[in-house]
Amino acid sequence: MKPSQQIAEKQIYRVVIEAPIDKVWATFTKSGEVLPFFFGSVLHTTSLAPGAPVRMRTPNGKHTGVVGEVLEFDPPHRYSHTFKFTQLDDPLCIVTYELKSIEGGTEFTLTTTQVPKGTKTEKQMAGGGKIIVSALKHYVETGRYGWVPTCIVWMGKLMGPFTPRKCRSELWPLDKKIE
Repeated sequence: MKPSQQIAEKQIYRVVIEAPIDKVWATFTKSGEVLPFFFGSVLHTTSLAPGAPVRMRTPNGKHTGVVGEVLEFDPPHRYSHTFKFTQLDDPLCIVTYELKSIEGGTEFTLTTTQVPKGTKTEKQMAGGGKIIVSALKHYVETGRYGWVPTCIVWMGKLMGPFTPRKCRSELWPLDKKIE
């Protein structure tokens, strides 16, 4: 990050999911399968232990949209990782997921911090956070993709051939350190 780069305010997205905390946790930390609430990406990692790499890839594995490293992993309450969109040259930021058992279900909170102010990352994270919490709620409670995640997955398939070369997965192997 540039020394003069300002940091955007912390963004918090929260929803109550009518399901037990263990079900919500297991759903959003799955690796190796399509996660509709994460824009149809597939989580690739060597583990979810602190220091492990995180890659969010297209279902066919050809492109990687997000890279980072696990910072905290405390099942079923807290998971935090660094975050960078591969198509952007913006610096890393941090995404933290917190779950709390409450009467009637689970309170799920997604928080973004250290996001560079005025960047494309800030803009994309602002819209993406809302979609993620809403889509996760729908998926956990119904077992089905919602309308928005379905459209996003289809758009991803249509736009795949136009994805920038710098997003190719071979450029983002799990053993590549992200700075």
